[in-house]
Amino acid sequence: MTKIFIDGSQGTTGLKIFERFKNRSDIELLKIDSDKRKDLAERARLINESDITFLCLPDAASIEAVSLVTNDDAKIIDTSTAHRTEDGWAYGFPELDASFEEKIKTYNRIAVPGCYASGFNSIVYPLVKHGIIAADYPVTCYAMSGYTGAGKKGIAQYEDNNRDDELDSPRQYALTQQHKHLKEMNAISGLERVPFFAPHICDYPCGMVVSVPLFADLMKTRVSKGELQQIFAEHYAGKEFVKVRECGYNENMIGSNNFAGRDDMEIEINGNDDRILVTSRFDNLGKGASGAAIECMNIALGLDAKTGLNLGD
Repeated sequence: MTKIFIDGSQGTTGLKIFERFKNRSDIELLKIDSDKRKDLAERARLINESDITFLCLPDAASIEAVSLVTNDDAKIIDTSTAHRTEDGWAYGFPELDASFEEKIKTYNRIAVPGCYASGFNSIVYPLVKHGIIAADYPVTCYAMSGYTGAGKKGIAQYEDNNRDDELDSPRQYALTQQHKHLKEMNAISGLERVPFFAPHICDYPCGMVVSVPLFADLMKTRVSKGELQQIFAEHYAGKEFVKVRECGYNENMIGSNNFAGRDDMEIEINGNDDRILVTSRFDNLGKGASGAAIECMNIALGLDAKTGLNLGD
């Protein structure tokens, strides 16, 4: 059996990864005593005894954990922000391009994408790659996420019976345009200009919609809404984790919690031939976090990428 250690198993992502292993007979979980969770020597022992270690830690702690690796065969899958744009690390979104999947298969260091960045790059990477927009296109992105993306403290705040009334409404944040996902959004997509990003946290647990509006007259290669849908469909052809819908799939509204509990993603093209809206919908804890981490693990182990994951229709 594959030996797995989760360093940071008490955080939101760590707990979700742990839950996903409950019914897997091919996995042996290496567990750390609760009183030794911050013991460097014990963490180092388990990291180096494992075949794969998941890091579900703050950035500084993830960097520290990587420094403890002495076993050249131990694979690290990091869910933090620390290594997503670092040399020597595979970026864990295999559907973006064959080169991403190949690195996940062959590298011993894999960085799981951020939730917002997953939605953003699923849209913008194909636009830049296929020459639809120039690398200096002024991209604007707005997004809605369930409150589980805010971590333990944020979840407790939303689930407090005596919470502030403001939490009843969507709240826009990252007002200084310094969100921690911007670095990978910019680097992975191929943009030369940092995008404008307006994320919102909302009063529901799980699910996310990331939207990028496009002005057709600013495109490098002007295409119609239907032509753009075809470009996305061809780019993600055969990718079971990313479903490109037909134009008009949703006639009126796109809910942001419909993919809760799923590990796949849906891309849809709306608007008209002058102003086109591209949306990516998924679970911020699924394809946006623990689901993506497990998918990367499956690929790294040579398994079917869908093993232990939930893909809808």
